[in-house]
This record gives sequence, C-alpha cells and structure tokens, in this order.
Amino acid sequence: MGRRLAETVAGARRLYDRAGEILGYDLAKLCFEGPAEELDSTVCSQPALFVTSLAALESLRAESPDVVLSCEYAAGLSLGEYTAMVFAGVIEFEDGLMLVQKRGAAMQEAADRTPSGMVSVLGLERVQVENLCQKARQNEILEIANLLCPGNIAISGTNAACERAAELAPKLGAMKAMPLAVAGAFHTQIMRPADERLAEALADLPMRCPKIPVVSNVDARPHHDPEEIRRLLVQQVLSPVLWEESMRYLLAEGVDQFYEVGPGRVLRGLLKRIDRKVDCQSVAV
Repeated sequence: MGRRLAETVAGARRLYDRAGEILGYDLAKLCFEGPAEELDSTVCSQPALFVTSLAALESLRAESPDVVLSCEYAAGLSLGEYTAMVFAGVIEFEDGLMLVQKRGAAMQEAADRTPSGMVSVLGLERVQVENLCQKARQNEILEIANLLCPGNIAISGTNAACERAAELAPKLGAMKAMPLAVAGAFHTQIMRPADERLAEALADLPMRCPKIPVVSNVDARPHHDPEEIRRLLVQQVLSPVLWEESMRYLLAEGVDQFYEVGPGRVLRGLLKRIDRKVDCQSVAV
C-alpha cells in the first residue's frame, strides 16, 4: 500500500519519511511489506491509512495541481475525516498523525475490552436495519454504525449480537449480511472511553478555521468554528457515520466532480449508488 506513490512522487515519500520519524517506527516499510496482521491492527492501520491518503493527495497535486487548488469541499469517511481536516488546513500533518495514532490506540483498547465487530447489511433500508438490530440485540449493544448508500448499511455490536444479526438479516429480506474485518464495534457506545481519550488529545491541539468546508460525519454539514469541530470529532467515535447524507449535501450544493483520495475505490462505488451520473475519479495508490 503506497509503494508506487513513494517511488514516484517526492511529496509522498517525504510524508512517509516524516511519519516514521514522528511515530518511531518504519511506517513506509509496514505499508509496503506488511506483515498484514500488524498493518490490520487499528493501532497501525489508522496512521497508515492517514498517511497513505495524504500521499495520494500529493500524487493528485503533482499530476493535476489545478484540481487541488480549485477544490471547494472536503469530506472523509470516519478516519478519512482527519485527512480532510489536514487538507483543509484545520490541523497540521504532524499533529494529525499523532492524533490518529492516539485515536487508533484508544479504539483498539476499547475493542479489546469488549469482543465486538461490524456487519455489512445489503438490501435493506434504514428502518428495516433498525428493526434487525432491535430483534438481534437481546440486551446487548447492536447499533447502526455507517449509513453508506441506499441499501448499504453497516451495523456494530458485540460479537454475539453481530452473529445473530448476520443470521437473521436474510430472513428479513437482506440480500447479504457480511462480517467486516475490523477490530471492534466502531461508532457505538462500545468505543467508550476512547471518546474521552480523544477529547484529551484534542484539547490542546492547535486548530484553525477550515480554508474550505469539511462535511462532518456526525451531522452531514460543514462547520467553521474549531471548537465545534473538536466536539464533533469526539462525538464521531460513538456516532453513526452519515456518509450518504453527506454526499447528498454536496450534490445539493452543486458539486458535480468528485475525487477519491486514498486506498481502494469503495467511496467511488458508494457515490455511484447515490447518483450514478456523477463523475468520480479515484487516485491510484
């Protein structure tokens, strides 16, 4: 992940090198060579994805500088919101990297305390997924975590509740219910007290007003005040990601050209499910 960027884009290489100095380990080597089990841990994956997404941005900046200069909005799904904050000038790269490292460590600790996970539910609308959670919960935690696009919603909860939901979902009309390869039940109450630790990390972090609007995962709206942004980043740890609503907000604002900056093409696929006519280009990683 990211090897091509580091080999071909000087700005991307500098980001990996600087990240290694800050983190105290060779993040570039981990991204390029693995091992996968270490890279997949939340503690490592969050800094890795953060840096690789910004490295992809450097690739776009080198190839199409006018695109980057003319960008009018930014948004990122969960961890990606931190990449968007750096791009918009709210936080510096170094501060953002330390912040996502602390966020990842806190979320991993919360996940270790309560065996939990996430399930992708395809083919049901929100009210149906809420009904699924209610039926499968059985006094445990099971909540909607990501509202991604029509018919694609991720739920999070205890392992037992997730297993019940995956089994029950087809009976309630779902096309498919697939466990996700994640460390825990992100964007639910199971992530406490990771939110408190993130709040402590954010308290003294220098933040500026965004140069361009960044759409929040929590309420699918941009915010200008740094103190409000701090509060929403903390709330994001426990709240569902309103990705579909965020994209619909941007579309309503007249945005007609999107760029997916980071590993994979998942966001491009989600956007096509929201509006198949909109143009979205992915930056190769």
